[in-house]
Amino acid sequence: MTQPIDVDLPHNLGKDEARRRIANNIHKLEQHIPGGARVTSGWAGDQLNLNIAAMGEAVNATIDVMEAKVHLKVLLPGMLGMFSGIVQAALQKKGSVLLEDHRS
Repeated sequence: MTQPIDVDLPHNLGKDEARRRIANNIHKLEQHIPGGARVTSGWAGDQLNLNIAAMGEAVNATIDVMEAKVHLKVLLPGMLGMFSGIVQAALQKKGSVLLEDHRS
């Protein structure tokens, strides 16, 4: 059984710019997971599908990019569901890192 977590990150970037920034920043996700992680991702339209493998667990997530917000959905498997409140708080606090602009 999985524990879903849903977080909305409002923005005023427009869908295309938000998608570009997420694409440029998704590699940083591994740095924010304690103990290291392997992240695989792939776009399907304006949805980024993620598989995050860390500490012997696999977590599936999606990032839906919209005109005025980004919607994160994370499915925590099994015992990780006990940490859903902590994970949700971290996503709300640090999720905006995905929308930072690092253009030169």
